[in-house]
Amino acid sequence: MMTEKDFLDVFPQLKVDPELESLLGEVKVMKVSINPQKDCLRVYVLSRQWIHKKHIYHLEETIKEQFFANALRVKIIEKFQLSSQYTPENFLDVYRQSILLELKQYSALEYNMFYTAEITFSDPETMELVMTDSVVARDREHELVRVLEKIFCERCGFNLKVHPAYRKPVESKGRKNSELRILEEARQILLHSKVGNKNSGRETGEDLSGQGMEAPFDEDRMIGADGKEQRPQGKNQQNQDTDGGKQPAAAQEKGKEGNKGGFRDRNGGKNGGRGNFQKGRYGDGPRPLKRSDNPEVIYGRDFDDDAITIDSIAGEMGEITIRGQVTSVEAREIRNEKTIYMFNVTDFTDTITVKMFLHNEQVPEISGAIKKGAFLKLKGVTTIDKFDHEITIGSLAGIRKISDFTTSRMDNSPEKRVELHCHTKMSDMDGVTDASVLVKRAYKWGHPAIAITDHGVVQSFPEANHAYDDIVSDYRKQYQKDHPEATKDEMKQVYPPFKVIYGVEAYLVDDVKGMVTGSRGQSLDDPYVVFDIETTGFSPVANRIIEIGAVRVEEGSVVDRFSVFVNPQVPIPFKIEQLTGINDGMVVDAETIEEVLPKFLEFSKGAVMVAHNAGFDMSFIIENCKRLGIEQDFTYVDTVGLARMLLPGLNRFKLDTVAKALNISLLNHHRAVDDAACTAEIFVKFIKMCKERDIFDLNVLNEAGKLSEHTIKKLPTYHAIILATSEIGRVNLYRLVSKSHLEFYNRRPRIPKSVYLQYNEGLMIGSACEAGELFQAILRDEPESEIARLVEFYDYLEIQPIGNNMFMVRDENRDNVTSEEDLRDLNRRIVKLGEQFKKPVVATCDVHFIDPEDEVYRRIIMTGKGFSDADDQAPLYLRTTEEMLKEFEYLGAEKAEEVVITNPNKIADMCDRVCPIRDGKFPPVIENSDQMLRDICYNEAHAIYGPDLPEIVSARLERELNSIISNGYAVMYIIAQKLVWKSNEDGYLVGSRGSVGSSFVATMAGITEVNPLSPHYLCGECYYVDFDSDEVKAYSGRAGCDMPDKICPRCGKPLKKMGFDIPFETFLGFKGNKEPDIDLNFSGEYQSKAHKYTEVIFGAGQTFRAGTIGTLADKTAFGYVKNYYEERGVHKRNCEIDRIVQGCTGIRRTTGQHPGGIIVLPFGEDINSFTPVQHPANDVNTDIITTHFDYHSIDANLLKLDILGHDDPTMIRMLEDITHFDAQQVPLDDQSVMSLFKSTEALGITPEDIGGCPLGCLGIPEFGTDFAMQMLIDAAPKAFSDLVRIAGLSHGTDVWLGNAQTLIAEGVCELSSAICTRDDIMTYLIYRGLEPGLAFNIMEKVRKGIVAKGKCDKWDEWKEEMRKHDVPEWYMESCEKIKYMFPKAHAVAYVMMGWRVAYYKIKYPLAYYTAFFSIRASAFDYQQMCLGKEALEENLAALQKKDKNDMSATEKDMVRDMRLVQEMYARGIEFMPIDLYRAKADRFQIIDGKIMPSFASIAGMGLKAAQQLEEAAKGGTFTSKEDIRIRGKVSKTILDVMEELGILGDLPETNQYDFFGMLK
Repeated sequence: MMTEKDFLDVFPQLKVDPELESLLGEVKVMKVSINPQKDCLRVYVLSRQWIHKKHIYHLEETIKEQFFANALRVKIIEKFQLSSQYTPENFLDVYRQSILLELKQYSALEYNMFYTAEITFSDPETMELVMTDSVVARDREHELVRVLEKIFCERCGFNLKVHPAYRKPVESKGRKNSELRILEEARQILLHSKVGNKNSGRETGEDLSGQGMEAPFDEDRMIGADGKEQRPQGKNQQNQDTDGGKQPAAAQEKGKEGNKGGFRDRNGGKNGGRGNFQKGRYGDGPRPLKRSDNPEVIYGRDFDDDAITIDSIAGEMGEITIRGQVTSVEAREIRNEKTIYMFNVTDFTDTITVKMFLHNEQVPEISGAIKKGAFLKLKGVTTIDKFDHEITIGSLAGIRKISDFTTSRMDNSPEKRVELHCHTKMSDMDGVTDASVLVKRAYKWGHPAIAITDHGVVQSFPEANHAYDDIVSDYRKQYQKDHPEATKDEMKQVYPPFKVIYGVEAYLVDDVKGMVTGSRGQSLDDPYVVFDIETTGFSPVANRIIEIGAVRVEEGSVVDRFSVFVNPQVPIPFKIEQLTGINDGMVVDAETIEEVLPKFLEFSKGAVMVAHNAGFDMSFIIENCKRLGIEQDFTYVDTVGLARMLLPGLNRFKLDTVAKALNISLLNHHRAVDDAACTAEIFVKFIKMCKERDIFDLNVLNEAGKLSEHTIKKLPTYHAIILATSEIGRVNLYRLVSKSHLEFYNRRPRIPKSVYLQYNEGLMIGSACEAGELFQAILRDEPESEIARLVEFYDYLEIQPIGNNMFMVRDENRDNVTSEEDLRDLNRRIVKLGEQFKKPVVATCDVHFIDPEDEVYRRIIMTGKGFSDADDQAPLYLRTTEEMLKEFEYLGAEKAEEVVITNPNKIADMCDRVCPIRDGKFPPVIENSDQMLRDICYNEAHAIYGPDLPEIVSARLERELNSIISNGYAVMYIIAQKLVWKSNEDGYLVGSRGSVGSSFVATMAGITEVNPLSPHYLCGECYYVDFDSDEVKAYSGRAGCDMPDKICPRCGKPLKKMGFDIPFETFLGFKGNKEPDIDLNFSGEYQSKAHKYTEVIFGAGQTFRAGTIGTLADKTAFGYVKNYYEERGVHKRNCEIDRIVQGCTGIRRTTGQHPGGIIVLPFGEDINSFTPVQHPANDVNTDIITTHFDYHSIDANLLKLDILGHDDPTMIRMLEDITHFDAQQVPLDDQSVMSLFKSTEALGITPEDIGGCPLGCLGIPEFGTDFAMQMLIDAAPKAFSDLVRIAGLSHGTDVWLGNAQTLIAEGVCELSSAICTRDDIMTYLIYRGLEPGLAFNIMEKVRKGIVAKGKCDKWDEWKEEMRKHDVPEWYMESCEKIKYMFPKAHAVAYVMMGWRVAYYKIKYPLAYYTAFFSIRASAFDYQQMCLGKEALEENLAALQKKDKNDMSATEKDMVRDMRLVQEMYARGIEFMPIDLYRAKADRFQIIDGKIMPSFASIAGMGLKAAQQLEEAAKGGTFTSKEDIRIRGKVSKTILDVMEELGILGDLPETNQYDFFGMLK
């Protein structure tokens, strides 16, 4: 017999969670024994607090594991010594879940009997247990009574008798569900039989239910003790038929046969399974693809085997049959004119790869039938692929076409609901469905509308609008067919009976509740009672006051105190006891609230009430006054609000935090008397602070306390749905979104209620989900007055399915919601509030994914974000009307129909049809821009071509100007002209991008240097011009600089060689129908100045950075999916991961800005009429403001300027500064420059000097990469125009490799006739005689890759037209491969810039390498490159030994930079060691004929550190290494590197002198 001991003394070093540990502090061990078998330790414990059985079970397992290494069972027998505050009835309230858990472990029968029983107490010691009558219940009645009496009497010390009784059973839900199931199955059979009649190819008996079929009445589900579904175990589970049931025995036998490999033919013969290339009666050629007369057979023989599900394939199972949909296809050509044809197939349980080996001539036939989206049934052998080691299917016996076997949910209700709460992929890594999918599904289901309401953003609106436009277009086409007499004007008014409602789920902040409630203008010198209460919980309705402490303050001084315990007449929960230190023993003899409250009110008579978080304390006082029938009209002040106003520097405003800030002592926090005394001291100080601000009464205080932006950012946020009901509402919605991002953003975009009320015209607001303030207030049991205040704010109230909020039931720390019925009661409460306040109540789904099975995507995304409960996904899918009526049937049929159908439709009817993108073009206005452009162009043209313009010049100018001005683009040219001229004026060249160089007007306006006229000679003295001579015409399509030098026949001066022969229509189309885009390459150093200059042109606030939206990319999503399954020990084939990845991509992660895009807003327009605005990535520390929409959504409405930053203009500027040679004077026909693209001769070195590189164009923009140099070698350019063609080829996609390269190598065409730039297509087709507009359209479709992707419906028609004009087949085949093409003007601009750099490389080598290393050498490393030629080549060789695929991006850049250094050394140029006082931060310098690197070239030295060191060096000589570290802020690591490199010389470590050394 042992003496009682503390539990934690008996089990020292026991490791449990803090909550359980605190409970164990109250527990005594009375006895420990072991059973006779010595395999079970019994621990008898006594506790004055009850302990939930889950803790007891957990404790038993923990002791067993930590003390006995799982070798001994542990059984804890607990007894509770409860306070007299407990009665059997109130104990049952808190202990019921524990009893249920214990019964579940003991017996499912007793558990179910108790769970469904109605329990009342006829007197304190008698429990009336009314159970559902049944034979089983009567048989087990005595056992349940025994267990309950044992728990209440033996364990808890109550004197309780349990009286069993019975009630008649109600209709069985299971039986009702079975009947519904039978009806549903009958409907499906009927449906499928009709479908089957239409699909003769479907095999007999083939299941059509598919994997998408819901099974709400699945009787085979097994539910475990944890409430989760368990699947039957065993190998039979792997073999299932198409219905998901077990596979027939015959089919299993076939599977066993298949394990031997191959397949048996119909005659019983066995095929060895060796693929398709067997010699035999078909000789060496391919055997026929089909060996069946069935037209549905694509390949091999016909077969009728049952399919198994793909997820049941485990290991090599031999020959199997599956069915599924093709998700991807890849054909890979191998040797001997054969191809591996691989495709992935999914049946939506899993995915598997299928491989076929075909002769090349068989591929077209197979690819026509087996393509993405096709539904197939196939029979083959499972094998482990030797390359990726995953199960695949090969040795195919047959493949058949089948119909779509999936079934999709439909809304069959005659009256449809409207979903008013939908999230898309723009909902910040939360929603996983595209807006277009939601919109089209709602329309397909016949819903009259759907609302898009993402979290805090409206970025999905453009996509939703595109989907709606598609619906309108299709509807009008059908309407036109049905009403051929309808006119165009009438057709514009035709709309489908459907609309999209645009809204947002806002993060609402309640800033309209003042810090003073019920103010009547009382003076700050009036009496105040500062008080605090302690309670048994947080609900004024369900919980009780246990202590009141108060201090009376008059004229700024404490005059009286009040302190009393209150007997709550219920037990004090253990958590409250831990928090306050108040236990049942301290209150059991105290007065009850009925006696205490009148005394407290008398103490408070005539005073204003004050509390810290007064809403909580006053809610209990108000509720108890109401309960006791005491009428009171309180005025109360919240010191939390006061603290926010008077102490804005605090981040938190808890009582202890505020007390500390004011140097006020707070002892015994969470005791009412002490908290009240502390709050009183705080309030007295606050009164003084208020008076210093000239605040002397409560009305003025309330006005002064209106919340600042800073304060609003710290307040809690609540969800609310805001819908736009009109065009005015749309703009106001955008204003709210803008303000929430720009002014009130803190972790999320906040909308204060006061701001909503300012802009609420055309808007409607709903109470949203459980995160809405109404739902939260109900959970907190806020007083009715507060509930009423909240309800009045909203236009409608919202309830949601029980499953959406089941997380509350699972939350062990939430004691006011413990069952589904509690959740239903919350919804019933909201419905009653709607009735009481005449507010419509709507039922919504809070859609985050469209179908139940799509929850997997959100589960994976939320896991990736770190949510621990991600696997417990709520059913947040779009439900049909029937599903929602079923969900809310507990409200009664009439009320369910009202909240599901009637009210949502009323809300929808109140919303106009709104377009989220403002219609029309709104270019900025520059006065007289049309004439200004005309004058600028003609002035420049006359300056170049003379007073009498050549006909070809004036005609081109007029044609372009007329097109530009008539289409409203003159202002765009003037803006670009101003920007370029300003940059040139400041000393920086500007390179043009894109097709703007196609415009002669752009050339004459100084926007581009590219002259698009045909090649011609021009005399700068007498203006002689030659466009027409045969010699000049021979260069048509090439470059003027390619022509030979000539002397002017009039004046004898050298002629200029000009023109690049680029058609204007590439830029604007033949009818001005192509949206022009002027892209300009400014120096990276100058880009920010150019951006600022747009504000000078248009005015502050009229320009915005073009916004972008960053979404989850394939690679990142792949990582999310793979990690999810690996963490759970689940293996998924890569092809299945790829399928799931597609559901996770495109989800919004962040926002950003286009690198150079500027959106220009015309004067007088509000940006919010087009788009909201925000900071990029919501960075509140930047002054950059971007469009909220992705700029592509509005670039047809507002002008977008592309002001890009580029290294080439920066490098040219540095070269000009060093050499004092104007880059614009570089001749474009210099043969030494041309030679760089053929050899190294112009550099004075040989290829052997530079590692075998045969060309001298290393480091030349556009031509310095190995890929580009190989193109130069293959194409052998002879002139500038050839380089232009090569630049076009190198920047296109699938233009060179596998296309022009092959054609040139095989002699089909030459470089001059291959398709190199997009312009080539149009000019060639026009030359062949095609109509110019058609040639332009063909060019556009080819250069965008639309033809290559097979998405050009007219391609076959166009090919026939081209054949009529003798366009060769190779030309059309070349077009069919191209996915993207460069414009010729862009290529010319790039080559011109590269040519100039090349000129400097030859003529000014020191300047060239200095500029290159300063501007372009991103991986330059002083230690690797500057210590001599031998060291450099050794380091380079070591890097080049690595496989390129294994190199990092930095290593690849380092190889590039090293090769330039190697070339520099070969040309006899050397580096000078870094001088601590002469080196620059990030610029190399020429000093004494050598190059001195920058500080930033030292490995590990960042730009900022380099700048600090340069600045420190200007301050005088460094006296020691310590001095460098302090003044230059250089880290010790970098300092050690500098010392190792000899940069520091003989500087001492510190400034301390060695006096003893001096004396020697």
